[in-house]
Amino acid sequence: MIITPKTRVESNRDYALRIIRDNIVNMEIEPGSLIGEQEIASQIGCSRTPVHEAFLELSKSRILDVLPQKGCRVAMIDYALITEARFLRKVIETALAEEACDAATSKDIDDLEVNVNLQKFYMNNDNAKLMTLDNEFHEIIYRACNKLQCHYMVSLMSIHFDRVRKLSLESVKDSKIVSDHEAILNAIKNKDKAAARAAVEKHMARFDMDWEVIKKEYGEYIED
Repeated sequence: MIITPKTRVESNRDYALRIIRDNIVNMEIEPGSLIGEQEIASQIGCSRTPVHEAFLELSKSRILDVLPQKGCRVAMIDYALITEARFLRKVIETALAEEACDAATSKDIDDLEVNVNLQKFYMNNDNAKLMTLDNEFHEIIYRACNKLQCHYMVSLMSIHFDRVRKLSLESVKDSKIVSDHEAILNAIKNKDKAAARAAVEKHMARFDMDWEVIKKEYGEYIED
């Protein structure tokens, strides 16, 4: 399991939630794995209570199945849950991209441009960093629209979708992730709401093309 330092603003519960979530998304904790409160608490250096709370929070999104007296089982990759999570992101983020055409400040645009340039730099040589930048790109748009509570809700539900995004970076050749983000940025920069919506819809539709490749390479992780 990859364990990063706790930030000053994180509670023990939030820290446990972030570490567990990130390791599930990054496939460090594999689908179908059993994990226990004491095991995780010992690894991250906290008591069982915040880990228990994190387990309960993650179980709401059905990424963890709580097993009495046994801990939790990490969900297999479930196509139905992936498509539901993608639907939520598509609905919210197309609306946000349109809103950002009016709401984004010059600072927000600068932040998006820096992010996209970093994506270009890390493309094809550091998938973990690229995934982080991808998440930050979308978070900038939520922040520009003053919708960070929506971001929290979507990020919890999106854990199913995020796992296959990670696998897509590992397995799909000629990824369009950076060019898609550049199209979203340019649409927001030009205040073109129709283009912003179309760019997000195209970005979200990539999954349909990637799924067959993911199924072939990672079939052992996919729910029958």
